[in-house]
Amino acid sequence: MDLKLYNTMTREKEVFKPLSLDKDENGRQVVKMYTCGPTVYDYAHIGNFRAMVNYDLIKRTFIMNDLDVNHVMNITDVDDKTIRGSNGSRKDFYKLVKKYEDAFWSDLTELNFIKPGVVTHATDYIDKIVDFILILLEKGYAYKAADGSTYFSISKFSEYGKLSRLDNQNLIVGARVVQDEYSKENLSDFALWKAWSEKDGEVYWDTKLGRGRPGWHIECSAMSADILGDTLDVHAGGVDLLFPHHENEIAQSEARSGKKFVDMWLHNEHLLVDGRKMSKSLNNFYTLANIKSKGFSGIDLRYFMFGAHYRSTINFTWESLEASRSALRKLYSTVIELKRATNTEDEGKQSNSWLQKFQSTINDDLNTPQALAATWEMLRDQDLNAADKIKTVLAFDNLLGFNIQTMLRDSTTPIPENVSKIVTEREVARNSKDWTKADELRAKIEDLGYLVRDTEAGQIVDKRV
Repeated sequence: MDLKLYNTMTREKEVFKPLSLDKDENGRQVVKMYTCGPTVYDYAHIGNFRAMVNYDLIKRTFIMNDLDVNHVMNITDVDDKTIRGSNGSRKDFYKLVKKYEDAFWSDLTELNFIKPGVVTHATDYIDKIVDFILILLEKGYAYKAADGSTYFSISKFSEYGKLSRLDNQNLIVGARVVQDEYSKENLSDFALWKAWSEKDGEVYWDTKLGRGRPGWHIECSAMSADILGDTLDVHAGGVDLLFPHHENEIAQSEARSGKKFVDMWLHNEHLLVDGRKMSKSLNNFYTLANIKSKGFSGIDLRYFMFGAHYRSTINFTWESLEASRSALRKLYSTVIELKRATNTEDEGKQSNSWLQKFQSTINDDLNTPQALAATWEMLRDQDLNAADKIKTVLAFDNLLGFNIQTMLRDSTTPIPENVSKIVTEREVARNSKDWTKADELRAKIEDLGYLVRDTEAGQIVDKRV
């Protein structure tokens, strides 16, 4: 079955095939995949997590298609934002980036994100970044300006703008921009190496390019080339990175190597909050901690993300997240009820026809809404017995990542005595029709890591995944 993905470069769905014939020890072709990680100057927000969940989906899709994945993701630990956050103190700089990187990985664990095989840090690559820039200088694609910084000359790279479809007629030759992020209206030569200035404080490196630090864009080019080589099968990121970051990566990398940088570009669309862009000033900037403080889990958020196609804008509201949590709880309870209906010795078997249908939805450019629909349709199939449904949904979950196996295991674990007491107290409140108290006790139960469902047969309590 072909895997078709939408290539941002060509604006078309294309059949994906790894460029290299290299195979792993199990005979699977290897995919070279690079993804842009976070800039660790603050806690990651739910917009960042949309990209991360999409990276995870891409990787799981490759695995489902019997491919191995050499996944490299960078951590941008030196840039304008991290230096500003540390006030130029080298000691505070390293403390800052470690704090936020640790929080980032903790959050991704709760989203059931498969960690990349290789994680790179810009600060570990200073020498190789400098070597990369020296080659660009030697080839005439870069120049050192009067301000001491080294810039990439976009007029020297004739294909500049091919990813974002830029109109280069408005290009002002020699115009320069030193900041990492800028708009298409400010099309300019961009900084490869930034000369030290007083605002950088103690955060600098003394190199052949002078005292300073790398620009943001060059970091990814140098790190991906070092680990994966000159040409990647897949490069993924949020649509916000398409320009200038990914455009500049292409220019740097192809100018240096003379080879195609990336075969397939994948970009996920924006996440909005209540129909608006996230902003701290609008008080709609949410981290995973904010999500959890309202009783939701990382897997609830993951389910929500899969409710929209990755190339569609998704609108976050608390009501939509609640609907996703309810759907996930229903999925869990359905599987638990199927488990209770099966013979404990019946392991069941996967339904190949349903697996094929499920895979066909994902192989059509990662269509998660259709994959979720296929999951529910399979669970309602009257011709499939309970054990086979469980075996099949667990196979689906290798891609969905909803931790169904963990949920099933925890559902058979005895409930702690302190939780049982609250459940009993809540039953009394329900019988007395004291719904306010019942809701308060439900919240206490959830705070202890359990979910309670009200059924005709009474309360059912499960460990929250």
